[in-house]
This record gives sequence, C-alpha cells and structure tokens, in this order.
Amino acid sequence: MSERLAVFFDACVFEHDTGSGFFEATASPYLPVIETHPENSERLRNMHAVLRKGPISEALDWYPGEPADRAALERFHAADYIDELESIPASEARAFSSTTVFGPGSYEICRQAAGLAMAAAGYAFDDNNRIAYALARPPGHHAQPEMADGYCFFNNVGVALEYLRARGLKKAAVIDWDVHHGNGTQEGFYQDSDILTISLHMNHGAWGVTHPQTGDVEEVGGGAGRGKNLNIPMPYGSGDIAYNRVFDEIVAPMVRQHQPELLCIAAGQDANQFDPNGRQLLSMNGFYQLGKRARALADECCNGKLLLVQEGGYAISYAAYCLHATLEGVLNREPGLPDPLAYMQEDTKRLAQFINQLRQRYSAALA
Repeated sequence: MSERLAVFFDACVFEHDTGSGFFEATASPYLPVIETHPENSERLRNMHAVLRKGPISEALDWYPGEPADRAALERFHAADYIDELESIPASEARAFSSTTVFGPGSYEICRQAAGLAMAAAGYAFDDNNRIAYALARPPGHHAQPEMADGYCFFNNVGVALEYLRARGLKKAAVIDWDVHHGNGTQEGFYQDSDILTISLHMNHGAWGVTHPQTGDVEEVGGGAGRGKNLNIPMPYGSGDIAYNRVFDEIVAPMVRQHQPELLCIAAGQDANQFDPNGRQLLSMNGFYQLGKRARALADECCNGKLLLVQEGGYAISYAAYCLHATLEGVLNREPGLPDPLAYMQEDTKRLAQFINQLRQRYSAALA
C-alpha cells in the first residue's frame, strides 16, 4: 500500500489571467464591486497552500514537469486548433466564448498544465502501486480535439492518456467527478474501445456551440467505442450519499468490467456544497469517501496505478479543503482537517429511484 503521493506542480499556472467582471460575464454598471473570474489563480493558490501546510504535507513528494511539446498535443488535438492558440500574440488576451478567456501568455501556461498531467501520468504508469496528482490550471476536461470550451484549452487528461498510449498503455478508465459534464474527454475518446470514460455531473445539458454534447445517459459512445462512455447526470442537490452509492453501484462495476491498466480521476471539487458553479452539495467527507473509493478501485483493478488531474473547484476556501479531503482518502489516512461548514443530508428513497431509472435508460440506449 502506497503511503505517499507525488504532486506535479509549476508556479507558472498562477499566471493564467482570466480577468474579472460580473462573475464570469462583463462587469455590471450597477455594482461597485467587480468579481474575479471564477477560474482564477487564487483557487489554486489555496489548493497549493493547503497541501504544503496541511496534515498530509508529510506524505507528499513534489515534482516539476516539462511543457507538453507539439507532438504530445497533436495526439489528442487537431493541428489547426493548436495553430490557432499558438498564433495568439503573447501580449494579447482572447475570449473564445463569453466565459472562456485566454489571457496574455496563456499558451505556454496551457502547455505547462498539459505537461504536468503527462509527467504525473508517467509516474503513475511506470511502476505498480504508484499514485500521482497534477495540480494544474487551466482545467482541461471541456477542451475538445478541435475546440476550446468551459475555461479549458488543452485537455490535460486526454493529452496525458495519449502520451501513455504512445508508451504502451493498452486500456485506461477515466472517472470525472467535476460538477460539469466532461464533454471534451468524451468527444476525444467517443469512438475508442480502449478508454472508458465516465462522467458524474449535474444535469445541465448542452450549453451552446462549444458544448453540443448533452451529458445524457443516451450518449453511450460510437463505433468501436459503443458502450465505453457513461454519463451520469445527477439530480441537483444529490450530496454525499448519492455520489458514493452511484460510485459503488454503477461506476465501479463498469470499471471492473473494462479491466484498465490505469485509473484516471478528473478531480474537480466544484460539486461541493458551497461552489458558485455547482449545485450538488458534496461535503469534505463526500470527497474523502470518493478518494477512498478511487484508491480501492485502482488497487483492485490496476495494481494501484492511480492518476488524479485537477479540474474545477471555485469556492476559493472550501474547494481547497475538499481537495485535501480527497487526497486523504486516496492515501487511506484518517481525516486530519475538520469540516468548518455545515452539511445537509439527502433523501435516500429518491436516490434509489434515480439509480434504477439510470440503469434502465442506459440499457435502453444500448439496445
């Protein structure tokens, strides 16, 4: 049992500037206080600090990573799309949508974020029973092969898994518990029978031309990948019990059936109970339990090869605490940080009905 976790990090990720306004929109002329964009450097500064100073600091080993090169990026992303990002002058900012802001110098920072995921993936894959985490931003799971979306430009998980496949990885499974649908990862591997993609997210549906995927159960994969994509659109306010039961009763059995060599977690904390971008009410304990389950599943299926890549999480203080709780669970340690905030329990009868309906819809979509 591994008692240590490798953290891959570079301080340049703090420099990705997404600007400010009225939450993620333009500033309001009626309000004197302008908010920073939710995907800001402060969220990662707190995550970095709680890992450096918190109770699990003694169990963490810190490593750098090299920026992803062009060849690595092209294994997941289209060359024309990379050209578009690369051509943006380093002194300029560009909005790819009303919410997805590419700041001055962001191209090199995005390369570094993908490189951190690659380095963490290599560490986890190179030996049995090794766990690695990439503390990176901007996040990546909405970035499709040819399109930026949802604060994301390069799909860090996708680039990392394609890097491993070039080194001999045959099969992997991705569990994405960020509060939003991992549409970019889904799109990149939708026709692929070797990469199982599972996304647990609030039921937000498609949100425009940059996110045409619905995240519904009926998106089951295409071609050779049919049956290798599972979406779990969770009811709003699902909470700890729902997420952990869905993991046990639906997610884990599907991963076992796939028999991956490596388990990858797209580890967002924006399903927490105080996140401005989510409505799912997970507590620190919910994330702790998800971390324990991910670790146990990796030990069972993948000889302990577990990769975690940072995604969302926008409650600047609480998301950092939820990250710490997640990694405590991954390390099988007793919780060392008490939850400073309250938590609401959920309706277990409604949960059982939801799980039964989800199974029926998925089976019908495959039929």
